[in-house]
Amino acid sequence: MKEGPDITLIGSLIGDPARANMLSALISGKALTASELANEAGITLQTTSAHLKKLELGGLIRQRKQGRHRYFNLADEDVATLLETMMGLAAKKGHIRTRTGPKAPEMRKARVCYNHLAGEFGVQMYDSLVGRGFLQEDQDEIAITDSGRDFIKGLGIDLDPLQKAKRPLCKSCLDWSARRSHLAGSLGTALLDHIYEKGWAKRLEDVRIVEFSRRGEAAFHDQFPLLAD
Repeated sequence: MKEGPDITLIGSLIGDPARANMLSALISGKALTASELANEAGITLQTTSAHLKKLELGGLIRQRKQGRHRYFNLADEDVATLLETMMGLAAKKGHIRTRTGPKAPEMRKARVCYNHLAGEFGVQMYDSLVGRGFLQEDQDEIAITDSGRDFIKGLGIDLDPLQKAKRPLCKSCLDWSARRSHLAGSLGTALLDHIYEKGWAKRLEDVRIVEFSRRGEAAFHDQFPLLAD
């Protein structure tokens, strides 16, 4: 392709195994140091610095300084969505890296995707909102309905600042484990914050897992029920 966006550059940046591991670590939404990313990638700090420079120049990550330390994040939610979509495609095509351990089921149940809820619970929340007519799907576009606005306001979430944000209010994101959509955008973030504020769940330290208490799980299912077919 001689004209238009250069997808080969993005592909080459993500396609390197070490950089892919670093980007996968950053999809948690947490800011990480170069040393932490070197550990994720299994490479030296010097090599990590070279990779981070390429990712930053390519617009996939950004860095910020705090005192003597430098921290790295994904550049924005678009990058996170791209990575999650690629994970979904890889899972769908059977390209799975086997990583045994007790955390795998918990990751599939509920986890953070950058700044919103993913996994089985994320998909259930999305399906519940669509099924009850609170969100309306039009191909790839997601819009909140009038009844959806009433429901969200009833949760104590103020929609006005969310709608004024630069980010989309509602955005679907392909879930790599469930291979179905969950809710991203500023509303997805607000709903995850709502879950935390209610005390239904907590983010486990240093991992993407969102752990629900028994009471929180019951409350979640009550607030985001699935309609019978």
